[in-house]
Amino acid sequence: MTQQPTTQTGLQAVGRFDREPAVLVLEDGRVFHGLSYGAVGETLGEAVFSTGMTGYQETLTDPSYHRQVIVMTAPHVGNTGVNDEDGESHRIWAAGYVVRDPALRSSSWRATRELEDDLRDQGVVGICEVDTRALTRHLRERGAMRVGIFSGPAAQRAESEQLDVVRAAPAMAGSALAQEVTTTGPYVVPATGERRFTVAALDLGIKQMTPQLMSERGIEVHVLPATSSFEDVQAVGEHGPDGVFFSNGPGDPATAEPEIALLRQVLDARLPFFGICFGNQLLGRALGFGTYKLKYGHRGINQPVMDRATGKVEVTAHNHGFAVDAPLDDVTVTPHGRVRVSHVCLNDDVVEGLECLDVPAYSVQYHPEAAAGPHDAGYLFDRFIELMTETPTPDRDEQIEEAP
Repeated sequence: MTQQPTTQTGLQAVGRFDREPAVLVLEDGRVFHGLSYGAVGETLGEAVFSTGMTGYQETLTDPSYHRQVIVMTAPHVGNTGVNDEDGESHRIWAAGYVVRDPALRSSSWRATRELEDDLRDQGVVGICEVDTRALTRHLRERGAMRVGIFSGPAAQRAESEQLDVVRAAPAMAGSALAQEVTTTGPYVVPATGERRFTVAALDLGIKQMTPQLMSERGIEVHVLPATSSFEDVQAVGEHGPDGVFFSNGPGDPATAEPEIALLRQVLDARLPFFGICFGNQLLGRALGFGTYKLKYGHRGINQPVMDRATGKVEVTAHNHGFAVDAPLDDVTVTPHGRVRVSHVCLNDDVVEGLECLDVPAYSVQYHPEAAAGPHDAGYLFDRFIELMTETPTPDRDEQIEEAP
């Protein structure tokens, strides 16, 4: 089935950009026609949709979107432009971008340039004038799948040839991507004010707001590459780290055996651990649970999650296509002690958090750093402080005893 452009609004020539015909081809053969948006050319990835009404700059620069083509369900995109403060990394990581109605110009006092400027400058191929509602419904019914966007000369190729290119692209399941987005070397985000704790943060695709929020709580954050060893973790700080953090990131958690092995060593050492998103999935696998690919994932800034300990419902930011397979209503005995599901998604009962009862470790599947998104889950960083306070390391005990 072929979907034609949604309107004939004259966007073919909007003054700043002359748009060329573009086509979006899904691996099941569905085709959508539109106009070029951003760079002109060809791109491949996994088609996923995001339900956020705002925060597109943070979304695009989230490393977790590496090798994914983002379909925005919000019809108007680009209204607030982009700036130099809101990016979550140094570049756009999305493989492609799909919008219905791009803004002709931004209208925010904070904007320093247009969204499409960044897309073009960074070579991100997109498509606009597409019925994103129809595309989103198709992905909900059929599931996330491989996709290609073709514009300019690439759009003139036969649809059968374009479809062959899409089907030859690697699938997300089985992909190990964390090492493609991680930092090339360690760096330190100093604590704001007095340093209370030192944390080793494994960068699996970390967003800059995460160490910033820890810094604001008096944590000195040592960000380490995804390839780091347990010895690298132990070398953090003057006396070793007070805690260990695993970040969000892209790819299939089943491929992350080195990172999982590292996490098991962290648990064996009883170092306080906090993980988010990909880090939650890796904790699940380190404890012996399986993970599986969701049909179309959770992506957006309006997902309802319940904290099962308090019954409180949080509106949260999500970006994940895989989930932990753990029993919701039972405490499970694992090689690292008892574990329970701490948070659950109210839309579909997907596991959204794990809590270890016998070792100092917990994790959540969503993004408490709220970039972009609501601030309901910010308390989880305070919980990390509490966990490190309640589980002092031997070196810190000695420091406390020696203090005057």
